[in-house]
Amino acid sequence: MAKNRPQPKAVQDLRRVLEDKNVAAVFIATPNHWHALAAIWAMQAGKDVYLEKPVSHNVTEGRRVVQVARKLGRICQGGTQNRSNGALAEAIQYIHEGRLGEVKLARSIVYGRRDSIGGPTQCEIPPSVDYNLWAGPAAMGPITRAKFHYDWHWFWNTGNGELGNNNIHSLDICRWGLGVTGLGRAVISYGGRLGYKDAGETPNTQVCVFDFGAKTIVAETRGLKTEPFNPNFKSGWIFKGTEGIIADTSLFDLDGRLVRTFRGVNESHFANFLGAVRSRKVSDLHADILEGHQSTALCHLGNISWRLGRPASPAEIRKELPELKVHDDVLETFERTRKHLAENNVDLEASKLVLGQALRLDPEKEQFLASSSANALLTREYRKPFVVPAENEV
Repeated sequence: MAKNRPQPKAVQDLRRVLEDKNVAAVFIATPNHWHALAAIWAMQAGKDVYLEKPVSHNVTEGRRVVQVARKLGRICQGGTQNRSNGALAEAIQYIHEGRLGEVKLARSIVYGRRDSIGGPTQCEIPPSVDYNLWAGPAAMGPITRAKFHYDWHWFWNTGNGELGNNNIHSLDICRWGLGVTGLGRAVISYGGRLGYKDAGETPNTQVCVFDFGAKTIVAETRGLKTEPFNPNFKSGWIFKGTEGIIADTSLFDLDGRLVRTFRGVNESHFANFLGAVRSRKVSDLHADILEGHQSTALCHLGNISWRLGRPASPAEIRKELPELKVHDDVLETFERTRKHLAENNVDLEASKLVLGQALRLDPEKEQFLASSSANALLTREYRKPFVVPAENEV
């Protein structure tokens, strides 16, 4: 049957698609470093956009995508498809109705093994790849990984690590459930690329604490072999209230016993986008670009804290973490992480974790307070002509 279907036209340069007046909407699933610019160019060309997660490679360009969508009246949906999960929507409504009691803490749990990518070595650019177009906004440096495709995730020039690759999904749900908006008031991250040596730059073990004042989100990422977070709720998102716990789409009592599983009607996230394209109502979207930007920005903030960090012993980390005034037992979270690494034969005295900077934020301006080095990482140097426009250029 597939042979009888009309075949799509294939082009190498996305600008040829944007020039096509017969194209009304585009779905962008490029490597991360292209996401924002491709979306902006598409909307400037009169297209509506479905933009895969993370919706940006840095905070500033994410805000620019929102700005362009609003100014031009385009429909732009983020690819955080769990927002179209009916059972999850029922669980979130349960929280918002206050039936879970007071909920001050949500956890984003992504435990998934990632083996070494090898290297560093010299990677030959595949003959089918136009490296200039592939790099686009990013620097065209030498490739030191063995595999050209996919492993770009683990390099800051093109990717955002596992935090921006998979943790973005559950971070988005944590924001949704807690009802928090903006970027919060502070962030800190610790972790490292541990258990092996390879060409990768991003951490394979990372904990981020996002301080929203009355509420806290803790994101845990593990790429080494690990036991589940809990036998009953293994990964994803966990909300702890005074009246119970919601994990995935199930309700548990405070002792971890299953109470009920939520039900709901799922909708295709793609179909939801296309419905909004037809109605021209941003309110019809389950994951408007503003939500995608705010959730993606948390990933960037956590990574910025880590990138500006310093090697620290377990004793140093234990000393500094209690200074955080958040709704998590930060030492218990650290001890679980330390134990996990020890089970993988990681000696934290020899291979120290990086303790990221504790950074305060101006959530309205989406900037850091009193840290020029952190603010410098809110954007990037763009390679002409692949440049995300400045705010006053939109």
